[in-house]
Amino acid sequence: MTSPRVEALAARLEKGRKKSFEIFNAITPEQWQVPLYLQPEWRVQHLLAHFVSSESQLRLLIQDVASGGMGAPPDQDLDSYNASEQTRLEGRSVLELLDMLETERQQTLEWVRTLDDDQLDKIGRHPALGLVNVETMITAIYGHQLMHMRDLSRLAASIV
Repeated sequence: MTSPRVEALAARLEKGRKKSFEIFNAITPEQWQVPLYLQPEWRVQHLLAHFVSSESQLRLLIQDVASGGMGAPPDQDLDSYNASEQTRLEGRSVLELLDMLETERQQTLEWVRTLDDDQLDKIGRHPALGLVNVETMITAIYGHQLMHMRDLSRLAASIV
């Protein structure tokens, strides 16, 4: 039986998945190419690629910490990492990226549901938050998407 903490994390991730897909599915073909951020310039499609990349890489990092590893290196350069991931995913279509994101989130949910409270309490380095426990890292996946989806919702409302 999974712990209430694990169930709460899984429910939060599922809620974020549903909300993100609701917003992404409402984006028109033209809106996918609208700039969302300017430094560096990321169009809406870049945000989707960022979600794919961050979901898989954060899951791997958190799995490392949950199994006793240290997590991210203290000198990790997130801007360089994000730029290289954008290049890696540049040729993917919106439909491919949506499918990839769904797969990544399902893998995250399946893995989260295998955790116990001792693993949730393990401490490691998150690339943006520093030294935190696994539970906080998982919560940050949800928070990270929520932050960006708010930006996207504001943009979509302004270009209707």
